[in-house]
Amino acid sequence: MSFVKVRDANKFWLLFRNPVLTGCTFVFTLFWLYSGFATTNFFNWLLENLLTLPGLMAFGFFYVRYSLSHKSVVFVFLFLLLHLYGSQYTYQNNPVGYWLQDVFHLSRNHYDRIVHFSFGLLMALPMYEICRYHLKNARWLPYLIPLELTLSMSVLFELIEWIFSTLFVQDKASVYLGMQGDIWDAQKDVALAFLGAVIAVSFIWFNTHKKVTTRQPGSKNF
Repeated sequence: MSFVKVRDANKFWLLFRNPVLTGCTFVFTLFWLYSGFATTNFFNWLLENLLTLPGLMAFGFFYVRYSLSHKSVVFVFLFLLLHLYGSQYTYQNNPVGYWLQDVFHLSRNHYDRIVHFSFGLLMALPMYEICRYHLKNARWLPYLIPLELTLSMSVLFELIEWIFSTLFVQDKASVYLGMQGDIWDAQKDVALAFLGAVIAVSFIWFNTHKKVTTRQPGSKNF
């Protein structure tokens, strides 16, 4: 067995040795099972979670390959939990969204907008860490690429949703898409995801720049 294979095998065991990852996986599994049994629309729940397990497998690969931080692990699972909670009731009938609608006198259930915003806000850090791994000497690309990925992935997801609902679930498209009568729903979802990524990347840049400044010779850390 080559050294590379041994090293990759050792990295694989990180999946079982990290208490943060193990705890997040345990909580996610319990909530995933609960949401499946307690859902108000099982067919929609299945549709909404078609990509959940493949996404988890992809995350496991990225975690092993790039040794993502504990913060990235928590952020990824937090986003997945928000998504599961939305799929449990369907996004347009989510109780939290109804509560916000009543409190702030909104015209629609905005829980789907919260999740799209959270995608950009929470997934920017793991994207940044992966980009930083490959672009150690680049100054701006590790910050710009997560913004571009968030925008492109959000648009791609909206296109996949539209194509899938048009071809396979025309009679349930309104529930699956969750447009709630807004013809600009997809564009607003993409914009919110991008806004979340901009906020997250701004915090990452500020935090990284602050660390670099405090490490410079002659600087004082108060």
